[in-house]
Amino acid sequence: MEATIYSPWKAFFSLLIDSGMRPGEALALKWEDIDFKNPRVTINRTLTRVRRDSTPELYLLRIFLNITGWKLEEPKTKRSRRTIPLTNQVISDLQEYKKAQRKQELKAEPGVYNNYGFVFTANNGEPMDEQHLYNRHFKPLLIKAGLPDIRLYDLRHTCATLLLSAGVNSKIVSERLGHASIVLTLDTYSHVLPDMQQGATEQLENILFNTAKGKK
Repeated sequence: MEATIYSPWKAFFSLLIDSGMRPGEALALKWEDIDFKNPRVTINRTLTRVRRDSTPELYLLRIFLNITGWKLEEPKTKRSRRTIPLTNQVISDLQEYKKAQRKQELKAEPGVYNNYGFVFTANNGEPMDEQHLYNRHFKPLLIKAGLPDIRLYDLRHTCATLLLSAGVNSKIVSERLGHASIVLTLDTYSHVLPDMQQGATEQLENILFNTAKGKK
C-alpha cells in the first residue's frame, strides 16, 4: 500500500483491498452508500460500460477522453447486495478524497461538471472508467513498486487471500465478497486451504495434548 500514498486514487485502491468488492461495484458507489459515522459501505448496484464504437481508434480515443457511456445495473447475485465494515484508515482516505472531489467540482467551468453523487469520478463528475483508471493510475504504481502486472480485480483476490490466510472463517469471507455460496469461495481460494489446514492441525494439537505448555 506504500506505493499508493501519493496517488489521487489511494482511496479507491485501499477500498478494493479492504472490502473485497468488485471494481464495478466500487465505481457504482454513491456518497450515500458510505456511512462515515459507523465505518461501513453498502453495495446496491454495479457500473457497466456501454460501448458501440465502430473502430479501434475511436474506441481508444473515447477511453482517453473518458467519454464512454455507462449504466447502473443490479448486483451480480442476490448476496452481492451487502454491507461491509471498513477500517478507519479507509474511511479517512475516503474523507480526504471527498474533499479533493469537492474542490474539483468548484473549479470546473459552469455546465462542465455533472454531479451524479458518485464517489469515484472523472474530472467532469462522470463515473470513472475502469480501463482508464487501470492504464493511467494503477499500472504505473505496479511498475513503480516492482510488482507483477495484475488487474484491479486482483485486489479483490488479495483481500480474500489475506483474510483466509489469517484464519478468518470462510463464511465471513464469502459474505464480504458477495459470493453466491460458500462453495464458490472455497473453490476459488482452494490454494489457501493447505496452509489453513496446517494451522488448524497445530491448534488441535495444542488443545488435545497441551503442547503449548511444553514450549518455552
